[in-house]
Amino acid sequence: MEITLPPGSVRGALTPPCSKSYAQRALAASLLSEERTVLHNIEYCDDTRSALRCIETLGAEVTHTDEHTLLIRGGLHPRSRVLEVGESGLATRLFTPIAALCGTPVRIEGEKSLLDRPMEMMVGPLRQLGVRVEDHGGYLPMEVCGPLRGGTAEADGSVSSQFITGLLLALPLAAEDTTLHVRRAVSIPYLDMTIDTAARFGVEICHNDYREFYIPGGQRYRGTDFAVEGDWSAAAMLLVAGATAGEVTVRNVSMLSKQADTAICEALVRTGAAVIDEPHSITAARRPLRGFEFDATHCPDLFPALAALAAAADGVSVLHGTSRLQHKECNRAEAIREEYGRLGIEVDLSEEDTMRIRGGGIRAAAVRSHGDHRMAMSLAVAALRAAGPVTIEDAGCVAKSYPGFFGDLKTLKA
Repeated sequence: MEITLPPGSVRGALTPPCSKSYAQRALAASLLSEERTVLHNIEYCDDTRSALRCIETLGAEVTHTDEHTLLIRGGLHPRSRVLEVGESGLATRLFTPIAALCGTPVRIEGEKSLLDRPMEMMVGPLRQLGVRVEDHGGYLPMEVCGPLRGGTAEADGSVSSQFITGLLLALPLAAEDTTLHVRRAVSIPYLDMTIDTAARFGVEICHNDYREFYIPGGQRYRGTDFAVEGDWSAAAMLLVAGATAGEVTVRNVSMLSKQADTAICEALVRTGAAVIDEPHSITAARRPLRGFEFDATHCPDLFPALAALAAAADGVSVLHGTSRLQHKECNRAEAIREEYGRLGIEVDLSEEDTMRIRGGGIRAAAVRSHGDHRMAMSLAVAALRAAGPVTIEDAGCVAKSYPGFFGDLKTLKA
């Protein structure tokens, strides 16, 4: 799918999709409960569909009671020896430890860009916890056979927090208590989301400054009613659109959320945008924008939104944490440098772990999404301030997290 976007201003209010990060965690916890769970405010991007497919494969009975509500009766009883995770990195790293609770072999298979994303961080800790693992040189496909027994293990958290999330959700059902030592944990707010989700299902996870986790074994997930909050990653794109090209109110989001991407509001304030924080909505409005400095190490999914913000600001913006971008749907740092270069925006990656973006006139151009949903949305937001139309190749990849993005953006055009 190719889409051409004219420049223009935006004004209005939108409700973004539910948080796919919370949705996938809640789906996993629902599977692990032997009781009845009702999930509200569910929306179906590709990643959420992958997680839903995983819990059904692993034994959950799912009833769609209406368009946005699921009734789930959990219980680990694999219906297949193959777990298809699609192109979802979180589903892979979340459901592999959960599949390892089972005493039968389960093969985890992915597709497209996921086959190039590293999974070797899972192998050692799973083996330390009693799981037989057959890996493919650190990449998918991978086969695990449990049961995951608990004990003591060490895990590297420097590439992604997603596998740590999978372990934290699976280990409460292990027979033994577990002490998990984590080296160089990143994306810490995502671990807070995991601990919060587990607590809402009645499960306890303790930690010492995210370096050592203690998970009592033999726990039970209780069924619950769980309303999935709005997605701050999607909200960030919409708020940057408002800050750079008009005024946008995003509903069903709160600064009290544990989602990492609430940090976009700090960046918006630093660059000079107007930000209005209300109990159930956030508004961003355009003001003269200046270059800003921001550390996105623990919220790397914000980089594409920050790039669009920096491109519209006067002067140089300095973004830290680019080392987190190599193993996303593409190498996002290089993709930002290449595609924003086509738009006439200079992006310098010569300094380690740092991106410098010189804002200025954004020109009309044809650009590529690199098959990355966040890149496609970032370039669409940048197009609002361009001197002419911007054409985005493979724009349909937004379906991974926000299928209605382009339709929503169109409704905001003033």
